[in-house]
Amino acid sequence: MKATWILPDGQHITAEVREGQNLMEAAVANTIPRVVGECGGSLSCATCHVVVSPDWAAKTGSVGEFEDAMLDVAEAERQPTSRLSCQIKMSADLDGIVLIVPQ
Repeated sequence: MKATWILPDGQHITAEVREGQNLMEAAVANTIPRVVGECGGSLSCATCHVVVSPDWAAKTGSVGEFEDAMLDVAEAERQPTSRLSCQIKMSADLDGIVLIVPQ
């Protein structure tokens, strides 16, 4: 399965992501700039903030209460389809997902 990250400069990086892996782990493993994951996915830093392409947003599920609070303090401005990539797990339904890395 694949995910594509679009960087602030317009560069696209596509990488293989295994089923069940969260997209923050996949981004860090593939050295995606600006996706850091300082807290390791424990919902306490917002350094894995991404904007899900609107075409994919409904398939990623809903934002939980803690994720919602962390998105409010993310470095980049929150967008309607903002998510913490540590909270999105790769599945067959998400094969080909596009994530925008905010400035």
